[in-house]
Amino acid sequence: MAQPGNNAVGVDNTSRRKFDREEYLERARQREQKELDRAKAKSKGPPVQRKPLKHRDYEVDLGSRLGKTQVVTPIAPLSQQAGYYCPVCECVVKDSANYLDHINGKKHQRALGMSMRVERASLEQVQQRFDVLKKRKDTGSFTEQDFDDRILKQQQEEEERKRQRRERKKEKKKEKATEEEIEVDPDVAAMMGFGGFGSSKK
Repeated sequence: MAQPGNNAVGVDNTSRRKFDREEYLERARQREQKELDRAKAKSKGPPVQRKPLKHRDYEVDLGSRLGKTQVVTPIAPLSQQAGYYCPVCECVVKDSANYLDHINGKKHQRALGMSMRVERASLEQVQQRFDVLKKRKDTGSFTEQDFDDRILKQQQEEEERKRQRRERKKEKKKEKATEEEIEVDPDVAAMMGFGGFGSSKK
């Protein structure tokens, strides 16, 4: 066993650690320069201006392949695989809810060149929209003449229904009357067990 001597080497932790300020300032300058270089590399061109969101000019087709069977192979192209294919993003989504989320989502809209912001309408656009809606309402409004014509038409239809009902009742009465007028031979009625059936007028 070694005995501790006077010349033992240990760690001197009795004093405060001293840092070289110049070295750390130089490191900080280098790091800032690297960050500036990265930022310049990313923004080489002007920022991309995207159009605001607009309405779709097509109908979303969710039900064309509903209830149909399809053979799916792993080597088939994406557009012929099971699910909903997006030609813009070149991806397949498995169900309709996720497909709607995809075509309304940020990635798809960016691929179409649109941002997720909505264009603010100007005063003129709002006034034009009100004018269009007023015209649409005016063409569909009824005048008193139209109202009278509708009432007259309904009354005629009701009279026609009543006439048809009366004719049906008359036909039923005629059928009953013809059945009662049929006379049954008393001998045939006796043989069949209908003693008093029919009218035997002599």
